[in-house]
Amino acid sequence: MDLNTHTPAHADMKTWRQHLHKFPETAFEETETARFVADKLRSFGLDVHEGLAKTGVVATLTCGTSPKKIALRADMDALFIQEQNHFAHKSCHDGKMHACGHDGHTAMLLGAARQLAQQCNFNGTVYFIFQPAEEGRAGAKQMIDDGLFEQFPADCVFGMHNFPDIPVGHFAIKAGALMASFDCFEINITGQATHAAMPHLGNDAIVAAAQLITALQTIVSRTLDPNQPAVVSITQVHAGNTWNAIPESVLLRGTFRCFDSSVQTLIAAKIRQLVDAICLGFAVTATIALNPENAGYPITFNTDNETALALKAATAVVGANHINTQPTPSMGSEDFAFMLQQKAGCYIWIGNGSSENSCLLHNPHYDFNDDILSIGSAYWVKLVETVLCD
Repeated sequence: MDLNTHTPAHADMKTWRQHLHKFPETAFEETETARFVADKLRSFGLDVHEGLAKTGVVATLTCGTSPKKIALRADMDALFIQEQNHFAHKSCHDGKMHACGHDGHTAMLLGAARQLAQQCNFNGTVYFIFQPAEEGRAGAKQMIDDGLFEQFPADCVFGMHNFPDIPVGHFAIKAGALMASFDCFEINITGQATHAAMPHLGNDAIVAAAQLITALQTIVSRTLDPNQPAVVSITQVHAGNTWNAIPESVLLRGTFRCFDSSVQTLIAAKIRQLVDAICLGFAVTATIALNPENAGYPITFNTDNETALALKAATAVVGANHINTQPTPSMGSEDFAFMLQQKAGCYIWIGNGSSENSCLLHNPHYDFNDDILSIGSAYWVKLVETVLCD
């Protein structure tokens, strides 16, 4: 396959991508990234709007007279990870890096915007959405709450993410649930503190927490239908500060993920039931916070018609034999799901190549594969031409 890696357009996207990688910015602080994106879009001749969700950028391009409208979304934010790569474009910002490829997503959509503006080979309107704060801060939801789809009333919306270990030149696409919901919880167990040598005089919150941690693992194995994928994980335990005292309280934090909203509801209810029962048995009390700070993400669910359009466009770019139409859904989550709750659409994966040498998402050795920039940009262009055809 010709990856078009020697064209001026590819060289520009590579330069943009490596610049963004070198200067990563995290959630709602993507000020220089947003300025870079907005300046490029204006230089392409697009109408640019800034400020949704603080640092979001939306550009509009209209060709012809059709009322049809499509939105394309790329995420811009980086992660709080200390980069351990040593190439020239490694992060200059201590403790922050583009460890998920949002720098590449942004560069590919910029490349597509320029090509579409130059060729104008479609009939309708394209909205280019550059979104902040995908990484755990629900920037998509904030853009929607700030009026994204009122100001830019797209008929449908599309997203794309790179995926290590999908080969270069390949896509993965499927209708229905592609990525899991994400819910987090915080359980604060309070007992009676006492000397470690006299546990009978108190009510041990640590022992209750230990029993609860074990019991929570039975939700998936003994409550859910085995045909319903889900995971419940405790990720933080905080208690005590000395050797010889049983503390008054224990704080547990965790997450659960699944592909069905009814399963979400069931897991949440079962967590509450187990907390109440175990705390009663150990004579301790507990409070539960589900999705503090509105941290939860819904299921990333692709609609049938839009998935068919995405498949048609991807096939035109890489060929049918380079597309996996039955990928295993990921237990990872994606805040593009909020946009898919508002609009019909499709989210696809583009192959980033081998994950050798720890080139995995959210890994300090990760780097976006510049060889796929032209493929991703070509997909965006073909998708617009497919959806906004005469």
